[in-house]
Amino acid sequence: MEALMAVVIGIFFAVSVYLMLSKHIIRILLGVTILGNAVNLLIFTAGRIVHAVPPIIGEGNDVPNRITANPLPQALILTAIVISFSFFAFLLVLAFRAYQELGTDDTDEMRIAEPENEPVPPLGY
Repeated sequence: MEALMAVVIGIFFAVSVYLMLSKHIIRILLGVTILGNAVNLLIFTAGRIVHAVPPIIGEGNDVPNRITANPLPQALILTAIVISFSFFAFLLVLAFRAYQELGTDDTDEMRIAEPENEPVPPLGY
């Protein structure tokens, strides 16, 4: 199961890098989101994937009797999901406002921060 997850994580990383190298803001945002999901899967896989063995210690034992899933990576992933969703929502609103102001989502065209018809203010303050 870990080998399959490693392949899926590798595909997620490759797709996210490909999307983040795009010129369009929406593709970049989707790449960042997929990168966050790839990191979450990586942390989850590092915490062992074991079926039907909860991390519960029986009475009279100091440690579990057999290999169990680690609950710490699962708790970290839940926190990371909430943070990444709020980060994505903020970036989506930021990209939308940039599109409204500049009229494009192409990053090469966004480099021109000032409209062509707007007068340049004098340098002396």
